[in-house]
Amino acid sequence: MLSDDIVERFHSECSLYGLDNYYIHVPYYTNLASDDKSIRSTSIAITAEELERADAIRAKSIVLHPGSARDRGKRESVLKVAEGINAILSSARYSALLLIENTAGQGAVIGDTFEELAEILDAVDYPGIGVCLDTAHLLASGYDIRTPEGVADVINRFDRTVGLERLKLIHANDSKVGLGERKDRHEHIGNGKIGLEGFMALVRSTLLSGIDIVVETEPGKGADGLDLLKEDIEKLQGMRDR
Repeated sequence: MLSDDIVERFHSECSLYGLDNYYIHVPYYTNLASDDKSIRSTSIAITAEELERADAIRAKSIVLHPGSARDRGKRESVLKVAEGINAILSSARYSALLLIENTAGQGAVIGDTFEELAEILDAVDYPGIGVCLDTAHLLASGYDIRTPEGVADVINRFDRTVGLERLKLIHANDSKVGLGERKDRHEHIGNGKIGLEGFMALVRSTLLSGIDIVVETEPGKGADGLDLLKEDIEKLQGMRDR
């Protein structure tokens, strides 16, 4: 558990940089769908620990990749993930939400379709669960968000299948790969296959207003010497303010 000193220092730094909302990403190596009892029990324990840490620092939510179905069929694995989440949420009541992140569809990963996300959420018996949508993963898994028309269609499909009330966070990343290529490859905003038009439509959608957007692109300097991550954030802020 985090010490009081660490929590105090964390909040002090957040105040210094004007951060009001913050989120935790569960380690990528967790797999709630695994048939390996050790991996599965460890994944449940780690996710529960992250919820405890989130409550300690007053984070809004933690974000979880559901796992891989390589050990069994997808349908059975989806239900196994839900069982794992039920085990986590039945052990305690947390202030932070647990958010399932959509995936890019590579290999046997679970959660690349809205239908699978809805199945997981519908099979969880406890409140405190929602969805985080990653834009790069959306495009890679076959959801076309490159145009205003495409964005509107994808938002409506999500609402019909999962429900917009369950969308709590957006990871804004452009994609190095194209529509339906099923690879998780983040790119800086406007430099990838989604493009600025798609992000403009997402950021300015009234249906998504009030939902926090987190950028996950790689920090570094561009050829012009500018901070690429800072540039990504400023691009999105500029779109929202226009």
